[in-house]
Amino acid sequence: MPHDGKDGVHWHEPAGAKKAGFGEFKKQPTPYDAWMEAEGIPVFRGIGISKVQNLPLMPWKRTGGKGHFIQLYGTETKWGCYVVEIPPGGALNPEKHMYEEIFLVVEGRGSTEVWIEGQSKKHVFEWQKGSMFSIPMNAMHRHVNATSGGALLLAGTTAPVVLNALQNTQAVFENPFVFSDRFSGADDFFKAKDDIEPDPVRGLAMRKTNFIPDVINCELPLDNRRSVGYRRVEPFMTNNSFYYWIGQHENGRYSKGHAHTSAAVLICLKGKGYTYSWPERCGERPWENGMADQVNRLDYEPVGLVTAAPGGARWYHQHFSVSKDDFRLTAWFGPHNPGRDPGAPGQKHTDYTAIDVNQGGTAIPYWMEDPFIRNEYEATLRENGVTCRMDPKWYEKPADADTRKDVV
Repeated sequence: MPHDGKDGVHWHEPAGAKKAGFGEFKKQPTPYDAWMEAEGIPVFRGIGISKVQNLPLMPWKRTGGKGHFIQLYGTETKWGCYVVEIPPGGALNPEKHMYEEIFLVVEGRGSTEVWIEGQSKKHVFEWQKGSMFSIPMNAMHRHVNATSGGALLLAGTTAPVVLNALQNTQAVFENPFVFSDRFSGADDFFKAKDDIEPDPVRGLAMRKTNFIPDVINCELPLDNRRSVGYRRVEPFMTNNSFYYWIGQHENGRYSKGHAHTSAAVLICLKGKGYTYSWPERCGERPWENGMADQVNRLDYEPVGLVTAAPGGARWYHQHFSVSKDDFRLTAWFGPHNPGRDPGAPGQKHTDYTAIDVNQGGTAIPYWMEDPFIRNEYEATLRENGVTCRMDPKWYEKPADADTRKDVV
C-alpha cells in the first residue's frame, strides 16, 4: 500500500516477512547540535584533549569573544561544554539563558557581574586561575578580563537538555522568568564558604558555596574510596542539578578501575596523568583477555579532559598519577548524579563504584586487576623519577576477600 509523501517520495509497506525501514541509518543532529553549528565556532569531538589551551579559538559573535565547543564521546544529549576567551582588557557580551552553567578559570584574572534583568543591583566578584563558580539560572551576567593578556574560561552547561526539549532558542535566551530560589540577591551570595556537610544521597563530603577561589589548592577532606589517601569534595552551587566533584590522588598512586555509564568527564587541575577506559564486556583484565585493542588511553595535564565512558552501556576507567605533584581532578557529570540513577523513589541503591566487584560492585581491587597495569605504571614512574607508593600487599588477595562486606 503506497502512501504519498513530500516531494513525491512514497512509502511502501514491506512485502512478505520483510521489516519496514532502512535498518541502518545515520544519527541525526539534535537541536543542540544544530545550535552549535549555527553559533559559527568549531566543535571538538573525541575521547579527550591533553589540554584545552591547545584548542584553536574562533571569533564567537554572540558572546563577543573567541571560543570552541567540546562534546566528548558519551556526553551527547547529556551536557554541553566549551572554552571561551575574553578579549584582553575587555568583556564578553551580557547574556542570560534557561540552562545551568558552571565555570572553571583556565587562565587569567578578572571579574563577573551578575544581576536580575530590570534591576540595578549587580553582584560583582573577582576570579583568578583555578577559580570555579556558577551562574544562577536565567540571571544576567557579564565576564570582564582585568588584564592585557588572555583570560580563558571552561564552561559546563545543561544546554543540550534544555534546547533539545524546548527546540526554541528564543524560549531559552529571551525568557523573562526569574528563579528567585536560585539567586537570593544576598550580599554574600558569591562569598566563598568552606563548611563541609554530608551530601543527602550518599553521605559524602559536600560544600555548599557558589564560588571557590582556588580549586587547584583548596583543602579536600579524606575520602579513600578510589585509592588510599584519596581526597574529595562535592561543590553544590546555585541549587543546580549539574553534578561534579573535586578529587585528588596522592603522587605515586593510582585509582582502582571502576565501571559506570556515560556522562562523566575528568578534568585535570594539578599534576599529570593518564586514563584508561574499556567496555565492561571486556572484563577486568582486557590485556590478558586479548582485548587490548579495545582499551582507550589519554595522557593529560592541566587543563586536559577525558571522558570516563565514551558511550554505550558501562565502561571501566582508571586514573593514574605520574608526576611528583599530587594528581587533582574535577569530574563533571551534568544533571546525571547518582541520585538520578534509574529506579523508583525509595528503592535501595548502593555506591557500587566504590564496592569491589567480588562484593557486588564495579570497583576492581588491585589484586584482581590486569597485571599489565601495575607493570606499566611502575615503569612509567621510574622514567619520570617518581617513587611508587603502591603497597605490594594491596596486590595480594585478602583471606576474607570472598566473605567480607565492604564498608563505604
